[in-house]
Amino acid sequence: MKSKKLSEKILRSIKSRGFKVIELDPVIETKHILQRSGENFKKFLFSFYDLNGKELCLRPDLTVSSVLRFIQNKANRKEKVCYSGEAFRKTYQKKDSFIKNQIGFEILGSNNRQKDDKAIIDTSLNILRNSPFKKSVLKIGNVELFNLLIEKLDIPTRWRNRLKRHYWNESYFNELLKRLETNSDIDPVFVEIDKSRFLKMRKDNQNKIVAGRSYHEILDRFDMKIKDPRKTPTGKSNSKIIKEFLKIKCPLEKAPKVLNPFFKKNKINIIVEKGFFPLSKNNNKNLRIEFSAANGREVEFYSSMIFSVEVKIRSKFRNFISGGRYDQLTTNLGFRKVSAVGAAVNMNLYD
Repeated sequence: MKSKKLSEKILRSIKSRGFKVIELDPVIETKHILQRSGENFKKFLFSFYDLNGKELCLRPDLTVSSVLRFIQNKANRKEKVCYSGEAFRKTYQKKDSFIKNQIGFEILGSNNRQKDDKAIIDTSLNILRNSPFKKSVLKIGNVELFNLLIEKLDIPTRWRNRLKRHYWNESYFNELLKRLETNSDIDPVFVEIDKSRFLKMRKDNQNKIVAGRSYHEILDRFDMKIKDPRKTPTGKSNSKIIKEFLKIKCPLEKAPKVLNPFFKKNKINIIVEKGFFPLSKNNNKNLRIEFSAANGREVEFYSSMIFSVEVKIRSKFRNFISGGRYDQLTTNLGFRKVSAVGAAVNMNLYD
């Protein structure tokens, strides 16, 4: 009952800012999720087939359901919508519930990006002001900055595409950086095996023939395959730049003063202007606002501004509200591009 009253209070707060309440379908076609996240994501879905053989799933995310509704209604003008409900997603963590209670709010189909981004953050902060949480931090990042950095680095196109595509998957992304350091397209385990064989063969007779090729020819091929860092030093230096960028954290108002010298030091032609980050004046003395270059990496569909509001509960900060811009989500779902920005409130915190 307490959670229901809080949910109603938050929805009233959102509605007061011009958002219209909508209902979302609890079931969506599985293909829409797999188009966005890939076949590997299927293991997290609660999926089944209808009587016509169409594969469906319980919605794993309310945002996707809302965007699909906008597209399927063939809306061609700006909408400010809000909704509440449950999202269903399997998890590896036993302590985590597979039912996520959320309240979401979005602005769809508008072309005023900066104004809309600010409206979503302001609405989030208004929810925070009316919550029981005292100590909090607002973290703001921008995926566009990361993508722009990758484009400016002297690395092959295939590596640019990989790093941008897997940015949200931190463990695999870090594995890619290790491979970038040796410019290897091969798993590092196999690279080490090849290096060991390479060094052993160098001690043997170079004119020895194996499968129609001399050791000399084979060693040349090995040398190209493992891409020894001595011959391609830029991989290691570029990996270092990326790692340093993702570690950047500072008060938001100081972000340009921290980012611009970083880019200049590394000879990267990027300038961050003072008004790059959308935010109104902070009048909450219990709210800390910071820039975090790696903020929000766990959500794969964000394409630009991204933020999270964390609140202190029993000495630990936990995620309360998260959101950002996802203009590319509709194209990832197989439809036309639609401007979209929004946020979700984690109601599981109240359980």
